[in-house]
This record gives sequence, C-alpha cells and structure tokens, in this order.
Amino acid sequence: IEDVLGPAGIAGGGAAPGLRLPLAAVAVKPKRPRSSRVAQTRPQPEARIPGTQTIYVKTFGCSHNQSDSEYMSGQLSAFGYAITEEPEGADLWLINTCTVKNPSQSAMTTLISKCKSANKPLVVAGCVPQGSRDLKELEGISVIGVQQIDRVVEVVEETLKGHEVRLLSRKTLPSLDLPKVRKNKFIEILPINVGCLGACTYCKTKHARGHLGSYTIESLVDRVKIVVSEGVREIWLSSEDTGAYGRDIGTNLPNLLNGIAAELPADRSTMLRIGMTNPPFILEHLKEIASVLCHPCVYSFLHVPVQSGSDAVLTAMNREYTVSEFRRVVDTLCELVPGMQIATDIICGFPGETDEDFSQTVNLVKQYLFPQVHISQFYPRPGTPAARMKKVPSVEVKKRSRELTSVFESFSPYQGMEGKVERIWITEIATDGVHLVGHTKGYIQVLVIAPDSMLGTSADVKITSVGRWSVFGEVIEGSVVAKETQKHNHSELQEEYRPSQVEEATCCGTDSCGACTCSDAAQQCNPGPERSENSTPQSCGDATHQEAVQSKLVRRNVEGAVKSSESDTAKQVGEIQRLNVAARRFPDVDTILWGGLAVSFATTVTLIALLAYKISSTPSY
Repeated sequence: IEDVLGPAGIAGGGAAPGLRLPLAAVAVKPKRPRSSRVAQTRPQPEARIPGTQTIYVKTFGCSHNQSDSEYMSGQLSAFGYAITEEPEGADLWLINTCTVKNPSQSAMTTLISKCKSANKPLVVAGCVPQGSRDLKELEGISVIGVQQIDRVVEVVEETLKGHEVRLLSRKTLPSLDLPKVRKNKFIEILPINVGCLGACTYCKTKHARGHLGSYTIESLVDRVKIVVSEGVREIWLSSEDTGAYGRDIGTNLPNLLNGIAAELPADRSTMLRIGMTNPPFILEHLKEIASVLCHPCVYSFLHVPVQSGSDAVLTAMNREYTVSEFRRVVDTLCELVPGMQIATDIICGFPGETDEDFSQTVNLVKQYLFPQVHISQFYPRPGTPAARMKKVPSVEVKKRSRELTSVFESFSPYQGMEGKVERIWITEIATDGVHLVGHTKGYIQVLVIAPDSMLGTSADVKITSVGRWSVFGEVIEGSVVAKETQKHNHSELQEEYRPSQVEEATCCGTDSCGACTCSDAAQQCNPGPERSENSTPQSCGDATHQEAVQSKLVRRNVEGAVKSSESDTAKQVGEIQRLNVAARRFPDVDTILWGGLAVSFATTVTLIALLAYKISSTPSY
C-alpha cells in the first residue's frame, strides 16, 4: 500500500488544512517478484483482532523524534495496542530513526536486521525513510514519514495483515492534541515548528524535515495550558531551529515566548526550556529573548551551535553568520541575563578545515569556557554538498577531536559553586538509581539523594561538591514546594522513567545541521551527568571522568544510606518492641502444643484400658 498523493494532492488542490487523509487515499502497490529466500523469511500475519497486539517502540535521535514517538505511542495505546520495551515478546517493531550521522543510521540498520531475523513485522518511521526513501535497507518494509505520524495506527494495522505500507507525502502539520504517552510524565516536549530556513552543506535532516513550517501561537499556548493542568513540570520547546519560528506565518520567537510565559504558574511549579537556535535568526531579537530568559519560570539557558571558530569554515558550511556575530549573541545574553549558561556544538574536520581554522576554534572554546560543548567528527551524509567536498584525512579528524575534547575537559565550569544555595526543579531519577536529578535556573544539573516523592517538586539545595558534568547538593529541610497530587510511589516511577525507550546513536541528540545537540536531548539520553563526545564515534565521554563521577555516586550512596537508615532503624526497633509486648500476652506456643499432646495421649490410654476391661468382663458361651 503506497501513498499516491503528490504535493498537489487530488485535483491539484490537496487536502484542506487540518484534514486527516483517509485510508482510501492509498493504492495497492503492484507486487514485485521476490526471491524464495526473501519469501520464506517474510513474517506471516496472524488472524487476530486489531488493537490487541503488543508494539515495541524504539527511538533514535533528538527530542523532536522523541516527541514524535510519544505521539505515535499515545495513538496506538488509545486504540488498544500495548506498548512494550521488550522486543522479544512484541508482535510488531516500530523504529523511529535519525539521519544526522552515519552511526545513527547504522544503528537503525542493525536493528532492522535483528527484526528480520526474529521474523517480526516492522514499521520504520522518522527522518531516514523520509530523507532516503529509496534506501536498500528499507525494501519490503513499511515506512511512515515525519508528517504522517497521525496515521500510525493505520500503518500498524496493515503491516500486521502482511501488507507493505509507504506513507511519505508531506501534508499539514500533525495536531498537537493527539494522544500522547510521555517518556517522563513531568516533561512535555513541545515541537513549535518543523524544518528550517537554512541550507547547511552537510545537513541531511533538511531532506527529511523540509522547509520551515510553524504552529500558530494560539495552538501552542493552548497546548501549554493543557500540559500544565496535567502536572507537567518542564516544557521543552523543540525544533530544528527555534530561532526561525514564525517567519513563515508572520510572527517571531519573542511573541511566542511571551505568550507561553504568560500561562506558566506564578508559583514557578512549571519551568520552560528554550530549544536549540542558530545565530542568524536571533540576532535581531537578542534583547527580547534576554528579557524572556530573565523570567522566573524560564531557564536561563540556551543552546547556540557555533560549529567552527573560523569564518572560512562557516562559509563552506553555509551557516549564514560569522564568528563575530556568534560572539555578539553570547556576549549580549551573558551581559543581560544573570547566571546565563550557553551550550554550543563544534564539528571537527569539516572538508577544507586547515590547522589555522581549527586553532581558531580551540581559542574560541578557551575564551568562553562553555559549560557544555558537544564535539562531533564530520560525517559525510549521502546527497549533501559536503559529501562531495575534499575530505580531511580521518586520522587528522580524530586527532583534532581528541585535542578539542582535552581542552574542554581541562577546565571546571562549576568551580566556586560549593556552599551556595540554589533553587532546583526535580524531574528525573539518575542512572545510578540513587540520586534524583534537578536543574538550577541556569539549567545546571544537580544530583541529590531524596525520596521519589520529590519528583515533580522544587526545593532549595546547598551545593556540597562539584564535578565536571554536574554538581551535588543536599536538600534544605522545609524548602520543598510540592503539590499533593504530585506524590508517586517507586513502582510507578520505574514504569514512567525507563531510559531504554530512547537510545541515542551518539552521545546525545542532534540538530537539523548534523551537530550533537545535548540542549535538546542530553538530559533525556542520560539523566546522570552530561557528557561530551570524544574522538570515537558513538562515545559518551571520557571513561576516566565517568569512573570518577561513578565513584562519587557510590560514596554518596553509602553516606546517604547510613543517614537515611537511622530513622528506619528506629521505626523497626519500635515495631519489634510492640510485637514483643503483644507476644508476651499469650502463653508460649510450644507449651500449648506439648500440653495438647499429653492430653491426647492420656485420653487414648484411658480409652484402651476401658475397652480392655469391657472385653474381659463379657461372659463367654
């Protein structure tokens, strides 16, 4: 079954805005001859009632992809399908893919092979099928495009029947009010637009997400009202380029941000995080954006990818800004916003990058000492102009990546925070299973030992120590701000917070132009300390630093366990004493049993004696 509607749609007019195309708008795709080997391995459909099967959902890539998966899971769940994280027991696999880098697509290919080996029906969604629809690995597999996620139930149903479905045509934006199953019930990922206005020479995502398409301010504000009423504590604005928002519908990002900020609770129970933005589209709105970042309910954090410290390389990338313009963005925001935190991305070894170009990039990092720098090696993506450019030798690319990573790890951005009191918003359980993860107003990650009931709350903490990727703190008693409806037990949270639902192909998510974008995905790809990608593809940071952080977690785990066990021990002692008092009110159980046995034995002997006496006294004839 194949989507046969072109961009112009039926009779050249297309579907009306907001119209959901029916299944009748597809046609049967002629069957192609297949080899006997392929025919033998093709999954055989089972005669089962639709909506009763189990679906395994796997997500690669950025927070926008994660939001798409949450929407698809929500629709499937609403129709009756069960969503699982165990692929072996699933009736169908749904893989949401990322096309930014080679490792992410390779991970998809590996998973497809596993699915075929397991003889499972398969649906592939996301940027890979949308941007590379003729990919050999997708032959014979059902695919669904990034703007067709509202039809996922139809695709799954037909695939379970043994049909191959391909829905890739572009149409109106999916509704923001579709059913949704959040990976983290306290975090709403809100896509404000799809696509971008850029034309970066290395970007493959533009092939998938297309040109800029923005949601209206009214629809986004309405969505914010709904999620706040549902108990969401963080709203992440997600986009391929947040700064470009609204330029296609006659508005801009500051108008949207002011509209959303006006709907956030005055008690600061819900915080807003602005997503990745490229420099060109915020230069004219720097003061307005700085004003929004100063709002009490908006994190003072922004992710602004620079990609290179050399104007020559930026020109080859077609990034449409200069290094001086990037500096103006950073300098202005840091001047106007107290405690401002800037994250950035850098690509090492872009075609044509000289030693002097790379040296300028290193100097830029040394000058600003960014707390988060997401370092990526250049990956040539098929069909992009950069793939045809003369490449820097891979040995040199890895060398530069290692050098820049070493520079980044040589300084401590959080030094001096020890002893300070910070307000944090707690939304996640750390990967060690002991700490909870909170963030300051500047979105600095703070790890605290606290009960699970503090998830979804805010509290004052005293910073006790700092690490390279995060800081540690102790909750100040009496400072917790919580609502009664936000108390949850541990079993519920373990169901809600399974990190394996989303698997990043690299250390974190990616922006529309191929760089590692942890501002949109790092916190979800690892609720523990943030990480920087080193020279090895798909690496998640220096092992030495990871071991150091883990050792700290272990020590704190022991210390916290000792402290928390004192009250538990007192409760247990009291309970034992009460049980002992209750036990002393009754005779010993053994005494009762032996007494019963003695009485039974005496009764038996007496009955035997009486019976013998009666027999002996009876006259014989």
